Amino acid sequence: MTTVNDPELHAKVKKTTEKISENMHIIANEPSLAFYRIQEHVRKVIPLIVDRRAEVYQLQQDLQGKCYDMEYAIQAVKDIEAADDSLRNVQEALKNAIFLKQQLKYMESRRPKKDANSSVYKRLSAHITLDLPDLPDISGVVRETTNRVEHMMSQARSSSSGNGVGPAELQRSYTTLH
Repeated sequence: MTTVNDPELHAKVKKTTEKISENMHIIANEPSLAFYRIQEHVRKVIPLIVDRRAEVYQLQQDLQGKCYDMEYAIQAVKDIEAADDSLRNVQEALKNAIFLKQQLKYMESRRPKKDANSSVYKRLSAHITLDLPDLPDISGVVRETTNRVEHMMSQARSSSSGNGVGPAELQRSYTTLH
């Protein structure tokens, strides 16, 4: 092997080996620097993420409770609507009972009085008058209430899908058990 004593070549080789050594050092330490930055970022962000997660969990529970309340209210309104026929039947029965009572009273007034010592019931019922007012038809009110509840529910759904909290935020009912 022959050795060449070229100082210029020797300087170029030395400069090249220093550059290669420096690049190897940077490449070797680059992953650890990246992991250090990631660790630093995680330490700063984790407490905020934990707080947000707890807040989202609480909001989810509140929203679920409000949904249960809305479903309960809608079912109650539908039950009232379904009771419309029963209430109409009760109203008709009351009208018939009042009519029959008036007929009995009229017939008793036309009959000649036989005995002054009639029964206590007859003497008492002769003084009782039962004038019940006509019950209004409630189907319109029930329909209007149903429409209002469904409108409020659609507003709540659209505001919850938009930005999370809307102007039509509903209050939780304390009548239900959750």
